[in-house]
Amino acid sequence: MKSDYLHFLENAHGVIHVGANKGQEREMYNSHGLNVLWIEPIQEIFDDLIENIQYYPNQKALRYLITDKNNEEYNFFIANNHGASSSIFDFGLHAAIWPNVHFTNSRKLKSITLTTLLENEKININQYDALIMDTQGSELLVLQGAANIINNFSYILTEVADFEAYIGCCQEMDITAFMETMGFIELERQIQKTKPEIGSYYNILYKRIG
Repeated sequence: MKSDYLHFLENAHGVIHVGANKGQEREMYNSHGLNVLWIEPIQEIFDDLIENIQYYPNQKALRYLITDKNNEEYNFFIANNHGASSSIFDFGLHAAIWPNVHFTNSRKLKSITLTTLLENEKININQYDALIMDTQGSELLVLQGAANIINNFSYILTEVADFEAYIGCCQEMDITAFMETMGFIELERQIQKTKPEIGSYYNILYKRIG
């Protein structure tokens, strides 16, 4: 996610970033003095992430695949763009927006919910009041698996498309409906990329009300 979507971090004190990739936002998070928990499932990408954040003492990384289920095995598809478009879902209309992106291989990975991860790793959720997700179509699963802790977050930022970018993935209307049931309102959205006959990719920021 690009830095101009992260202005709300001026009001935050900590971030859980699910779908970390290589930690591209690490300098921005550090400039805001944030506690950061990065979560990334791909071993070789995770190794780069660890190296990239080694000089940021308030940032740590864990290697997990987050969904709405514990100990569920998924066929995880690895993309050729340094893993950025990797997903538990096969490509749908993603290629209509990014025709040069494709899967190079896949591997079996077992999942865990965000709630269980925090419990198992003895992470104090009170250190984090923002959740950022970039998990290529499984964002709703991440949220559903964290439903009982979601009110700990003041802000939730997600990448999401309004079309079936991945087969069986969540779409913008699914995320928005879930967020409304959990007491969050949309604060801002910005288009990441669009194609008129297909649809748009957004970064959408939600804020907890009350």
